[in-house]
Amino acid sequence: MTGKLFRNCVAVAATVMLLSIALVLGVLYQYYGEQLKQELMVQTALVAQGLEMQGEDYLDRLDTENRLTWIGVDGTVLYDSWADAAQMENHGDRKEVREAMTSGSGTAARYSSTLSVRTLYCTQRLSDGSVIRLSDTQRTAAMLLLTMAQPILVILILSLVLSLVLASRLSRRIIQPILTLDLEHPEHCHTYEELHPLLERIRCQNETIRRQMDDLRRQQQEFSALTGHMSEGFLLLDVQGWVLSYNPSALRLLGVTPPQGEFSARSLCGQEPFLRAVEGVLEGRGGEYVLQSEERVCKLLANPVMQRGEPTGGVLVLLDVTEQERREELRREFSANVSHELKTPLTSIFGFAEIMKDGLVPAEDMPGFAADIYKETRRLIALVEDIMRLSQLDEGAVSEEWEDVDLLALSQETKELLQPAAERAGVSVLVEGEPGVVRGVRNVLEQMVYNLCDNAIKYNRTGGTVTVAVNWRGERTVLSVSDTGIGIPEADRKRVFERFYRVDKSHSRAIGGTGLGLSIVKHGAALHNAELELESQEGQGTTIRVVFRHSQ
Repeated sequence: MTGKLFRNCVAVAATVMLLSIALVLGVLYQYYGEQLKQELMVQTALVAQGLEMQGEDYLDRLDTENRLTWIGVDGTVLYDSWADAAQMENHGDRKEVREAMTSGSGTAARYSSTLSVRTLYCTQRLSDGSVIRLSDTQRTAAMLLLTMAQPILVILILSLVLSLVLASRLSRRIIQPILTLDLEHPEHCHTYEELHPLLERIRCQNETIRRQMDDLRRQQQEFSALTGHMSEGFLLLDVQGWVLSYNPSALRLLGVTPPQGEFSARSLCGQEPFLRAVEGVLEGRGGEYVLQSEERVCKLLANPVMQRGEPTGGVLVLLDVTEQERREELRREFSANVSHELKTPLTSIFGFAEIMKDGLVPAEDMPGFAADIYKETRRLIALVEDIMRLSQLDEGAVSEEWEDVDLLALSQETKELLQPAAERAGVSVLVEGEPGVVRGVRNVLEQMVYNLCDNAIKYNRTGGTVTVAVNWRGERTVLSVSDTGIGIPEADRKRVFERFYRVDKSHSRAIGGTGLGLSIVKHGAALHNAELELESQEGQGTTIRVVFRHSQ
């Protein structure tokens, strides 16, 4: 804007200078023309008076720079100061001559384009009817301008330089109040009165924009707060596949760090299902896909955004179904294991019963067959009870009331209950420590201590020892069960708490058990907000600790 003002000021100044010069030249030319005419008329009158008084001799003595011509009554040139009168044509038809013969005096002006001069003629009639004419030349305006070109050019240059300086200063002074306007607070601006309506509109517009920005900021914060705490991830794409918006969960589920600046959805994940989902929504197709990695399994829901029947982008929603898949896998594994574990005793019972039904068992062998059926039935009942108990713990459907339970006293009761089994296995059971009262479900705590001690006895060696201890670790109560048995290989330590998992399957079959004992311990610990710790060395023994966080 400053440059435009500067150019306009210079243009106006130059135009005014040129017009002023032209006007001055015109006025001067007109003024000097009138002056020349008046002087020439006076001289003509004087020459006419002198010729009347002194006759033709006066013309010979007259010294003048103007051209003098004496014209007879019939228009014949009688005398001319610049040319031979005899050679000159008749002047009777000249305008100034006719005027003089008619009215006593006359004037005329004629231009010569070849000489670029203006000739002024003044005539005076004498008493005998002849006419005296004086003429003088005046340069035309163009010739006058050409003659004064140098001084005019100097004046123009000086004026132009002055105009540039003044225009520069003036344009800066004009624009300075505008440049210093505080458009954030236009109501505080003191500037040209003509700008007040504009500033008022800017103020109103600022208020509108400020309200809209506050609304957008609040909506953005609400949106960010909502999506930021979502466990599901989402990606909003434009028609080219660039990510317009996303939440942290989307990057976490895809296992990528937040990219810098703008980025394409195709650069986030190289898995073929993800790329197919992106291409699909950009082409207007939706669908469900599964993304698998070492850490998690995600379900990807792809939905295109359509406008007038054409895709304008897409929305990708990521759902973490890792736990669901793991539960499904555990369910399938659990179903298979339950079927297998139930089938084994049922097959034995069915076989014994079939032999007995067919009368193939001698009478003396019947008690043995009945004992086998009884043993397998007890095993089947124990398995069903453990499955039902584990299902209750898994679903949090324990109906017993919570109470204060002393783990040391509970361990003594468990020792007495398992003493016959320990004697048969040749294992000594010791209970030591100090009273430790925890808040919990007594029946579940009994099952936990029982299964820990039962396992320690079963997987011990003859002459071994099982030590049950209740101690304090800071403000936590610790129940530990240690044995001197076969130990657990390192590769199996992470899986011993899984359902039906057995380290030594042949040994486990021989000593019995359902394979659910440690799994019940794990779920019971989770119910009581406790932690499990496992230490084991092959051939030396195993220690399992249950650390109760909230003790009394």
